[in-house]
Amino acid sequence: MPPSHALQETAVRYFLEVVKAGSIKDAAAKLNVAPSAVSRQVARLESELDTLLFERRSRGMVPNAAGELLAAHAKRTQQDIERVTGDISALRGLRSGHVRVVSAEGFAFDFIPTLIARFRERYTGIRFHLEVCGQSEVARRIRDGEADVGLTLSGVPEAGIKLELRHPSPILAVMAAGHPLAGQRQLSLSQVVAYPLALPLKHSSLRQLLDISCSRQGLQYEVAMSSNHADALVSFAAAGGGGIAFYGELSIRTRLVNSTLVAIPLRDREMNERYLEVETLAGRPLPEAGRAFVQYLTDAIKAGV
Repeated sequence: MPPSHALQETAVRYFLEVVKAGSIKDAAAKLNVAPSAVSRQVARLESELDTLLFERRSRGMVPNAAGELLAAHAKRTQQDIERVTGDISALRGLRSGHVRVVSAEGFAFDFIPTLIARFRERYTGIRFHLEVCGQSEVARRIRDGEADVGLTLSGVPEAGIKLELRHPSPILAVMAAGHPLAGQRQLSLSQVVAYPLALPLKHSSLRQLLDISCSRQGLQYEVAMSSNHADALVSFAAAGGGGIAFYGELSIRTRLVNSTLVAIPLRDREMNERYLEVETLAGRPLPEAGRAFVQYLTDAIKAGV
């Protein structure tokens, strides 16, 4: 059997699941098949391609150079199939499709789910999967074919990534409506650091911007609570006690509606040098459903709705 035939079969699907899961056992559990079935399919691929595809390690399996090449090819093939399927569906109108969204944490609690719900009021047949990950992971997941659309905060330019939108996302000071500073139209960090702060972990971009700004101004602050869960920090501020958290306007927008929270702009330069990015894979058209959602998403961000 020629190698090209093997690349069209179940073996590649099992192979990709092993790449993703990192072990035969975990891949089998995800596929709901016996580990021996997965092992046989991987061995078949290796035999027909006449090369090993994984480095077998004590804690699992990692694709070698040949495995990485095959995984990249297989993921591109999957994306092509999904795009063609979406284009065929588009011939009947935008009545079906599947959009995979990957997002940095702050956008995933209110902003994206709200937009998805509104989008589906118009296109009820479109299904979505939303996954949350670290900012640095968003571009990788798009390149690896794990997501169609990504939302993250500005970083260094990423190879193979198309920026659909880069939009200002300044950091706001978030506090309970009864906070002593809640009536101000604008604040400086010199005012804010007098209060207990709820902050993300030190490696986060928000924390780094805060540290840069405070260092420049010779300011010190008290960390009353830290967490890798952004919504927990906002809940801490909402509970009162003088606490202040930091969040972007898009991320906090729906939580401001009930008036228990206020979000106040900061005048400090560094806290305004942050951007939201909507990312897709460069050089590969999205399926129709994905294209429609990207347009809806970017229009909503620009319009501030």
